[in-house]
Amino acid sequence: MYKVYTTQELIEILAAERLACLKGERLKLEVKVSGNPLIDQFITTEGLQKFTAYQDFKASIHEYQRENQVSGILWKDLTVKGKTLHYPEVDAQLIALSSDLEILKAAKKSMLEFWDEITAEMEFYLSVSNGKLHEKINTLDVERIAQRTEWASFLKWENSNFLELILQMGWGKPEEAAYKRGRPHSGSEFIHAVNPGNYPIG
Repeated sequence: MYKVYTTQELIEILAAERLACLKGERLKLEVKVSGNPLIDQFITTEGLQKFTAYQDFKASIHEYQRENQVSGILWKDLTVKGKTLHYPEVDAQLIALSSDLEILKAAKKSMLEFWDEITAEMEFYLSVSNGKLHEKINTLDVERIAQRTEWASFLKWENSNFLELILQMGWGKPEEAAYKRGRPHSGSEFIHAVNPGNYPIG
């Protein structure tokens, strides 16, 4: 019986391979630039070969995850205003298995309760136009989005005089949810919470 790599080991393998590809140690030589002169002037053949080599390797890791049922979830801690939440999140380079999606869905309620508690005095903004703009919303808007989504994730920007919390609420596959390419089956909304008078930077 052969050893099955853990989630953390797969993350480390992908990081090492990504570095090797960036250094040009791995190239997918048969890849050619598009043939469109307008596009080709912005893309070097070598850059495309590096990118494609990594994407192919990542796809093989995702297949390995499926075959061996290796979770894509990492457990994280978020501490805000002296309160800490331990929650699941799918690593950005891995995929979520069906069992991972069930874990994410089960964690949503406690994550939203934590969000409500730590953002009680904050203002909310919805990310629009692919994150280029932010539209002010209220607690009721956040609740409506929460009702039609399946799972949640967090980001935090903080220094001594600024705090921004970002709540990603999504549906479908997390690895496709941040990008428009996954819609309508996968997608997400990003809600930013900032102190009154501040504006989102994330």
